[in-house]
This record gives sequence, C-alpha cells and structure tokens, in this order.
Amino acid sequence: MKNYGLELILDLHNCDVSTFNRESIDDYFESLCVEIEMQQCERFFWDDVGVPEEDKQTSDHTTGTSAVQFILTSSIVIHTLEKMGNAYINIFSCKDFDADDAASFSCKWFRGHVANRTDIERL
Repeated sequence: MKNYGLELILDLHNCDVSTFNRESIDDYFESLCVEIEMQQCERFFWDDVGVPEEDKQTSDHTTGTSAVQFILTSSIVIHTLEKMGNAYINIFSCKDFDADDAASFSCKWFRGHVANRTDIERL
C-alpha cells in the first residue's frame, strides 16, 4: 500500500521566547510554507491576547500561543510555552515534503534545538 502522507512531530527546547508571538508565528507559517512548498489556507490562533488579566493562563504547561495553519493538504500546528522556552510543532501533509528541511528551518526560526523528533509515515 502506498503511504498516505507524512507527519513530522518536533519538540524544540531552549527557544528564543521573543519568537513566541502572533506576528512571529504568522511569519513562520508563511516562510515555512514557502520552504516546504505548501499552499496556505486559513490560520487560527489561541492565546491570552485580549483576555482579562484574571482569566489568563499561568501554568508553565499552558502559558503561550497555539496556532493552526491549515494547508491545502492538511495542517501545521504549533504550541509555544513561554515559561518553559519550548515549542511543539506538528506538520502533517498527504503531499510529500522534506522533513529534514522543515525541522532545520523550525530550529533556526525559533532559535532552539530538537529535544525530540518523530517522523510518521501515514498509511
């Protein structure tokens, strides 16, 4: 059976948290999609922007920005954790892409290192 697609799962640690904002993540998605030749569709963010101070996230495991970049062939998802300096990225597409290039690009963008990487061939 031919593979359906590829999913790259990256755990980046010791990142530059100044890149953990909507503007930088927006630019990351645009640049990454050019780099791995994916067609962008809609993009959505989840964070504490506009949330009253008393309702903002305070836990190390929830304080940060999450976003989904839908692409024509699936999605790219990121969760950043400011207090930990980590970024968690999933890139999934039924269109082939260079996972090594995507991982290297992501490390450079967020100025972190790969703590864990998983490549999954979807059947």
